[in-house]
Amino acid sequence: MKHKNHHHWLSIIISVILAGMFAVTTAHADIYMYVDEDGNYYFTDMPTSSKYRLFIKEQKPPSKRHVDTCIQEASRRYGIDSHLITAIMKVESDFNPRAVSKRGAKGLMQIMPENFEALNIQDPFNPRENIMGGTRYLRELLNRFNGEVELALAAYNAGPTPVSRINGIPPFRETEEYVKKVLNYYHRLKQNARQ
Repeated sequence: MKHKNHHHWLSIIISVILAGMFAVTTAHADIYMYVDEDGNYYFTDMPTSSKYRLFIKEQKPPSKRHVDTCIQEASRRYGIDSHLITAIMKVESDFNPRAVSKRGAKGLMQIMPENFEALNIQDPFNPRENIMGGTRYLRELLNRFNGEVELALAAYNAGPTPVSRINGIPPFRETEEYVKKVLNYYHRLKQNARQ
């Protein structure tokens, strides 16, 4: 019984260490692990011997170039101005591919989990999947609201039902501010591109 309890506590300790390591890897470096002959676990980001094996690979943020390439691809596929896609991303996640909102929206374009399947998203933190899915959803909204950008943006933020109900931007402060922010950023991007 004592032996079983020892293993129980060991597994709890390892779980706590692993949770900490996973948190560390998002910002720091690769993590290496070594188990000695007595079953003791050692973790480090700077291995001192060849006995250490790579345990967790550091997740590097996607390059700006990669994100820009994905935006251009989505823009071409769905016929939406790349500056508008970029403006939505800026307001939604501030270009953080790991962003998660209080409501559970994820990734660069802050897609809700219930939309993942319909938008063909398996990994919402994958920049390409997220951008393609978010842009596809925006295209669906633009089609639904006859190309009215303001209404499509309001629906992107508040959902299409309240927008359809009043055929306008719903009187929600968050949605009104969201539409203004996206359009302001969009116009600035277009202006900069012309200069």
